Amino acid sequence: MREYQYRVDTEGRVFHDGSEVVDSLTLRFFLLAMTRTPEGRWLAVCQGEQNWFEADGTPFVVLRIKPVTRDGKLDGLDLVLAGDYREPLEPATLDSVGGRLYCRVRRSAFPARFGRLALQQIGPYLLDQGGRPSLVVGGRRYPILERERIAELT
Repeated sequence: MREYQYRVDTEGRVFHDGSEVVDSLTLRFFLLAMTRTPEGRWLAVCQGEQNWFEADGTPFVVLRIKPVTRDGKLDGLDLVLAGDYREPLEPATLDSVGGRLYCRVRRSAFPARFGRLALQQIGPYLLDQGGRPSLVVGGRRYPILERERIAELT
């Protein structure tokens, strides 16, 4: 069985042998096929080939945030990850670890870290409640919990 090694940087870019992988379909496939092995490694299997991923905590990185409106009002936020993979943000899954913002993706199966641009874009929807941040969307407030470490998210 052939094996390949990939690296996901802090901004969600994927590299193989020093070259960035930029094909949207490939990147989207990797995100949808990604699993976590019992040893804690990240793996995407494709036609019998094992594609191993190394990342700081998680290979899922939110690149951008897209507001979703209904009747002219903010109804939610969509997450945009590598390969233009999109899914709705589940606000109740927001957590902070060491000052970094995370949420859950793929039906809450995996943690995703917010990249720099996504943090800037979510900023207008955050509210300080007595020193604790909350997300305000769809007329509701969602407190953002502080965790000790990323392992608590997996």
